[in-house]
Amino acid sequence: MEKEKNKVLLVEDDTNFGQVLKNYLELHDFVVELVRDGILGLAAFRREKFDVCLLDVMMPNMDGFSLAEEIRNVDPDVPLFFLSAKSMKEDILKGYKLGADDYITKPFDSDVLLHKIKAILKRNQELYERNHSQIEFNIGGYHFNSKLRTLKHGATGQTLSPKENELLLMLCEYKNDLLPRELALKRMWGSDTYFNGRSMDVYIAKLRKYLKEDSAVEIVNIHGNGFRLVVPE
Repeated sequence: MEKEKNKVLLVEDDTNFGQVLKNYLELHDFVVELVRDGILGLAAFRREKFDVCLLDVMMPNMDGFSLAEEIRNVDPDVPLFFLSAKSMKEDILKGYKLGADDYITKPFDSDVLLHKIKAILKRNQELYERNHSQIEFNIGGYHFNSKLRTLKHGATGQTLSPKENELLLMLCEYKNDLLPRELALKRMWGSDTYFNGRSMDVYIAKLRKYLKEDSAVEIVNIHGNGFRLVVPE
């Protein structure tokens, strides 16, 4: 099974530099969205989920520091790097106070940046795996393996998409209890906007379809609050 690529949000107003860095990261198996200012960067971050953010500091319309504050309001945990020509101590300290994982001054070695990004992502993945140590679940007549992304019912089964897998894993972690809608949206999409909510409803409908062979298993919509995976004990 092909490993899903990590997605990078690169916000950089220097078109040439931004394109060169985008191409470099894509050569190393990242998916990169490049935007040219802070307002476009915030719109992109609210629209979809990213694994890491690379922010220039000096940009038109919204600077990198202001963008970082907005990003942290949406997702306090996403890895965040400042890439800046501003090397004053005050700027560097401000970057770290805003929750940056690193503040890298231009010009810099792209290989060093690449390895810093990989180290942060590896650390976060290991932390995630420690917090999600259970990978196999029995859901009524189904067996779910979140590591392999498989859902089996007797001799039949299927491979789930990454988002289907993550949503079902969260429902299993909250089995017979309320999975808050806002929590699921922020963990999967990075924000709880209306459009992300509609997208999640589509995935909920898919999971209900996958689980229909066992009438005792149900995903209940708790109106305005979230969902509950009902499984007989």
